[in-house]
Amino acid sequence: MSIKDLMKDVLQDNKLQKGIDLLTIKEAWAEVMGSGVQSYTNDIQFKNNILYIKLSSSVLREELSYGKEKIIKLMNEKLNKVLIKNVKLL
Repeated sequence: MSIKDLMKDVLQDNKLQKGIDLLTIKEAWAEVMGSGVQSYTNDIQFKNNILYIKLSSSVLREELSYGKEKIIKLMNEKLNKVLIKNVKLL
């Protein structure tokens, strides 16, 4: 058994994968969106393949709402797997 398979089993057995995914998503958000958007980001949650982003700027929220599909695509590419199916901007 490879180390990769062993780590995957440990993560699944201990139900840690959701936490790891959230950390990875938060890092990817900062890299993909840049420091400008990151500075207006108050909270990031991920549940049921939906990424919830709480923003402090209503203008930015409106502007990003037009590019949800692109955000989903860029984030999934950065994560190297399809985790995110929808984005909710709050």
